[in-house]
Amino acid sequence: MKLLRLLPLWLLLLCVPGELLSMPAQPAEVGSVWLLDLKGVLGPATVDYLNRGIQTAADAEAAAVVIRIDTPGGLDLSMRDLVRTILGSSIPVIGYVTPGGARAASAGTYVLYACHVAAMSPATNLGAATPVQIGAPSLAPPDKAPDSSGAEPSEDTEPSEDAEPSEDVDAGTDKKPRQAPLPGTAMERKIINDAVAYLRGLAELRGRNADWAERAVREGVSLPSSQALEQRVIDLIASDISDLLTQLDGRDVLVNGRNVRLNLAEAPLIELAPDWRSKFLAVITSPTVAYVLLLLGIYGLIFEFSNPGMALPGIVGAICILLALYAFQVLPVSYAGLGLMLLGIALMVAEAFAPSFGVLGLGGLIAFIVGSVMLMDTRLPAFQIALPVILALAASSAALLILLFGMVIRARRQTVVSGTAPLIDAIGVVELVRGDEPRIRIHGELWQADCSEPLQHGDRVRVSGIRGLRLTVTKMRDTP
Repeated sequence: MKLLRLLPLWLLLLCVPGELLSMPAQPAEVGSVWLLDLKGVLGPATVDYLNRGIQTAADAEAAAVVIRIDTPGGLDLSMRDLVRTILGSSIPVIGYVTPGGARAASAGTYVLYACHVAAMSPATNLGAATPVQIGAPSLAPPDKAPDSSGAEPSEDTEPSEDAEPSEDVDAGTDKKPRQAPLPGTAMERKIINDAVAYLRGLAELRGRNADWAERAVREGVSLPSSQALEQRVIDLIASDISDLLTQLDGRDVLVNGRNVRLNLAEAPLIELAPDWRSKFLAVITSPTVAYVLLLLGIYGLIFEFSNPGMALPGIVGAICILLALYAFQVLPVSYAGLGLMLLGIALMVAEAFAPSFGVLGLGGLIAFIVGSVMLMDTRLPAFQIALPVILALAASSAALLILLFGMVIRARRQTVVSGTAPLIDAIGVVELVRGDEPRIRIHGELWQADCSEPLQHGDRVRVSGIRGLRLTVTKMRDTP
């Protein structure tokens, strides 16, 4: 009950505006430069932190925001959310790929193109912006590169010596040869073309190389920082933040249709680290943590339903289920995998309550493992559940299942110790005789008994039958 009283307080804390929690400890100076970090996979928690950081910097009248980028990519929806925030920002947003060895790959390329200024450190790279469709691992860039015009590649139209002429080619007529079909399915082409148009639009908006942006999507190409500067993919190369601000000092950038001159050389720096809310969201939206929360929630509810009134398993289970459902709505979840997991758990529970000699349990275990592997429907490693965690939980469930099944088998093999059946052929002793009715002590209980022979205190008898609450016994003879 105490946990139930505290639950509204926790929910209230989660609803506190993040801006109040992410403000610097001291009042921010007007005209300062705010530093944000995009590290690791771009997901909902990271975007929440960056969006609030950009908005808070704008409210504090900062001179600019610098996003230090080092990401292998992330979810498309999260990337587009962040790009919308950058495009709508009232202050300049500078994308800076740093430190040396960092990258702005996949979704990071789109973010860097969206920034008002794109900069990189030496020994960094960007590109590989081909989208990977969730649930379709076969989606990949075409085998043949597009021509300089950006058109989709086509098959060779020059026939070989052994090839038969096409039916559509007729000498002396104006009929054109049939075009070879474009590679990939219609859905794959739609996704690729949508990504190309999106990145080209960002490149044209910022005056950067749009042709290379298209190649980064269609062919998955990448560039080191030096070549990126040569091909006008980025605006400058800087060795560190101080060098970056020095080079940008006095430069004019276009922010929402108005020219803004950057005066950053002497601007104070304010580093905005992720607050507790962002860290909490990052933890619970981790696929492995969400997966464990789901299982804890399910098992907690099972224990509560099997033992009503315990309260604690039910409360913990409900909280874990709610947190897992929140995490799953922002993760690339395969609902087929989730359904298989739930089916597997249901079958294993059914095996415990309705033994089927392992058929239900084995089927449930297989469905549970397959569903767990399918649960995170994406090829991004950071959004996949760690296989050792899946195997460990599957092994634990299998061990529990085997233990319960063994207990059931041992219980079936044990001699029945309840009811009247165990009394047949049991041996007792006459405890007392009241009139002509003896009382027999057997298995620690006193029973009325009927016997064809007179009985005395201390006689040993064997039970031969039961009539209601009276035993029928026979007197045992002492062997010499």
